[in-house]
Amino acid sequence: MATTKLGFIVQRPGYKSENPKLALTHAIASQSVEIYLNEGDLVTADIAFIGEGVLNCKKDQKAMETYDLSSTESHIKMALLLDLNVLVCREDLERYGMTENDIVIDAEEFGADMTVKVVPYAEITKMMEEMNHLLFF
Repeated sequence: MATTKLGFIVQRPGYKSENPKLALTHAIASQSVEIYLNEGDLVTADIAFIGEGVLNCKKDQKAMETYDLSSTESHIKMALLLDLNVLVCREDLERYGMTENDIVIDAEEFGADMTVKVVPYAEITKMMEEMNHLLFF
């Protein structure tokens, strides 16, 4: 039984780029590979928002109303619904004058049990060290 750990690090803001949403899409899609795995093998995905990437976590995004596009907020909620580990760097939130009240924390409306974890950068570094594969967006 083997577990492959994937780490998705979002470090860019959501404007002028699809990278943050792609990171979430890839992390979510990674959970559908189990049909190709050997019995007992797993693929796990952790997503961390650092630097300007924390701006993607702002709640009450109006992407659907304004642009007719799904929001990064809805992608974060889908990741929580799939029980993915979503981390947000505390120091970077503070740097941008944001608090936990300003960001997506849960997806209760979808019945998700997982919540976003606001953690120090040291914990994100530890998570990165545990990954088999790291992808930066």
